[in-house]
Amino acid sequence: MTRHARQALPDIPYHIVNRGNNHQKIFFDGDDYYFFFNAIKSAKEQYPCKIYSFAFMTNHIHLLIEPVESGHNLASFIKQVSQRHGQYINKRYERTGTLWEGRFKSSPISTDAYLLACCRYIEMNPARAGLTDRPEDYKYSSYRSKIGIRNCNVLDSDPLYESFGSTSTERQQKYRQWFQESVEIEEWDHIRYAIKRNWPYGNDGFKKKLEDTMGYTFEIKKAGRKPENKY
Repeated sequence: MTRHARQALPDIPYHIVNRGNNHQKIFFDGDDYYFFFNAIKSAKEQYPCKIYSFAFMTNHIHLLIEPVESGHNLASFIKQVSQRHGQYINKRYERTGTLWEGRFKSSPISTDAYLLACCRYIEMNPARAGLTDRPEDYKYSSYRSKIGIRNCNVLDSDPLYESFGSTSTERQQKYRQWFQESVEIEEWDHIRYAIKRNWPYGNDGFKKKLEDTMGYTFEIKKAGRKPENKY
């Protein structure tokens, strides 16, 4: 399979996955997560990006992030956050060597029902990994903020989340309701398929736009059924 040069387009959300080297831990206690949040806040100021969803696991991270104005902001943002966190972990725990696996994975996401599906995939990750019984109990994901349990100063509201209602309370209630609806297994399979190959997850028009802009073809298998957007 041909490996394409890393390229990102502005004002398009990307599902990002970055893992610890050899699946090693990148977070060891609450202070490590706190440092990582601060690193993200600082990077957003230097390299403007919108963060629509996240889940920070013990040995990897998920982000749904949209570079603003320049596609270069995406790679610069991830590089700065990863470097700062790596230096912090090495110093705090008196370790040496690479903390992260290497090139992060990235999958462009279309801003329709596919964006909502990707948010749910990310925010369900802690429960699927057995880190919590209920997604709302996990401290280090965006789900708690979206349903009104806590505020998160690095999170932005995506257009699909905004469409759930005209007030914060209405959006929180409807998002929780939608989040708890049953999910077809194919939905998560296609998201995993896309992120593994750095390919887009979205409708045919979105895929064609990316192919025309970037100059190569994403040979993505047809999704079973488009995720339903009820709101």
